[in-house]
Amino acid sequence: MSRVAKNPITLPSGVDVNLNGSELTVKGAKGTMQLDLHPFVTLKNDNGVITVAPVKENREQWAMAGTFRALVGNMVTGVSTGFQKKLQLIGVGYRAQAKGKVLNLNLGFSHPVDYPVPEGITIETPSQTEIVVSGCDKQRVGQVSAEIRAFRPPEPYKGKGVRYADEHVARKEAKKK
Repeated sequence: MSRVAKNPITLPSGVDVNLNGSELTVKGAKGTMQLDLHPFVTLKNDNGVITVAPVKENREQWAMAGTFRALVGNMVTGVSTGFQKKLQLIGVGYRAQAKGKVLNLNLGFSHPVDYPVPEGITIETPSQTEIVVSGCDKQRVGQVSAEIRAFRPPEPYKGKGVRYADEHVARKEAKKK
C-alpha cells in the first residue's frame, strides 16, 4: 500500500479544484493546470481536503494512487506558490541574458546559444552568471532547467559549465607527469 496516497492534500486559499468526469482542473493565482485521471484512481474533494484512493485494493492500483497524489499535490503547490530552479554559469566569459521570450547564452562556443522560452515558463537573469527558471508546472520547470544545463554541463577538472545552484560537482585531479 502506498503511504503517499494516504496523505490528504489541503487546498490553500485562492485555489479552486474542479473534477469533471476523469479530468481534474486546478486554478490558482499562478495559472491553471489540467490532468486526466487514470481509471485506477478515484478523487474526493471534501471542503478543501482532497483524498486520492485506488478503485481496488491491489499493489498496482495503490502505486498509481500514490503517483497521482504526488501529481495533484504538485499541481496545487504550482498554482498557489509556483516552482523555481536556479542555475549558475561558471567559467570565464560565460554569460546569460534574458531578452523577452529568448534566453541568450554565451558558453565558450564560437557562437551564442539562443534558447526559446516555452509557454508557461519565465526565465530571469538577476546577474550575468545566474539564471532563475520559474513556473507553475514542476515537470516543465525541471525539463527547461535540464535543457539549459545540457548546453554545457559542468566538467570535472575545472568545474566550468552550467550547474544547478545546489549541485556539487566532484572534481578530479589533473594528469600527473
